[in-house]
Amino acid sequence: MTSTELANETSVTIPSPASPYQGDIARYWDQEARPVNLRLGDVDGLYHHHYGIGDVDRAALGPADDIAYEKKLVAELHRLESAQTGVLLDQLGSIGRDDTLVDAGCGRGGSMVMAHQRFGCKTEGVTLSAKQADFANRRARELGIDEHVHARVCNMLDTPFETGRAAASWNNESSMYVDLGDLFAEHSRILGRGGRYVTITGCWNPRYGQPSKWVSQINAHFECNIHSRREYLKAMADNRLVPQAIVDLTPATLPYWELRATSSLVTGIEEAFINSYKDGSFQYLMIAADRV
Repeated sequence: MTSTELANETSVTIPSPASPYQGDIARYWDQEARPVNLRLGDVDGLYHHHYGIGDVDRAALGPADDIAYEKKLVAELHRLESAQTGVLLDQLGSIGRDDTLVDAGCGRGGSMVMAHQRFGCKTEGVTLSAKQADFANRRARELGIDEHVHARVCNMLDTPFETGRAAASWNNESSMYVDLGDLFAEHSRILGRGGRYVTITGCWNPRYGQPSKWVSQINAHFECNIHSRREYLKAMADNRLVPQAIVDLTPATLPYWELRATSSLVTGIEEAFINSYKDGSFQYLMIAADRV
């Protein structure tokens, strides 16, 4: 165990990563400062680390030669990524103000803030990145919701939460960094009986045969290990998580990527996402499951 003093003078205990790989991931996200994440969050103060869904509002964008077009494009991308979180939250069911939710791989905390704003409940987030946890907690203080929204530096495979404590939990594009059997065992432990688990994730399509070259490029870009759709369903079944809804969001996420590819925020990975979604080797999937 080590202790790191963060920029706001808050001391956070950082558990040693469970593996050298997780140490690499912690360093990766501590050093990350992509404009595509920060500029989109600057639109309204909700900072996400995932992609978007829904049709592009062309009327809101206006003509491409407008001096304000790029600003409008950034705002539209952000609207689509917040819409993605909204779809995830729609799957959580009936959540009361006294309930606790867990965001595994919370990033800079945008989904946690939206969850609290919708349900009024407590939301706990975990991330391997001290920088992300500090950012999320600072935003919660600025919004005056730090008694309800909190991020901690923690391995999502070994959380400090009480068994059966959570009414619902989720991974929003964070499950590709861990072993799914270990991940779902931990979600199954912290969820109460009947609790809801939701994931939105990219996964390679078993019908394609093997991960495509595009999927391999995405893995290399993000230093992750994308799982197959089949692996998700098997690991859930092994850990008492019974899917109630499986939704292919691939058609809904393509407009986000095609719009992003025309922006000044390109990172070089847009082509891999667009081509893999179009050739069927990659899917953008939402699975909602109940803990039995």
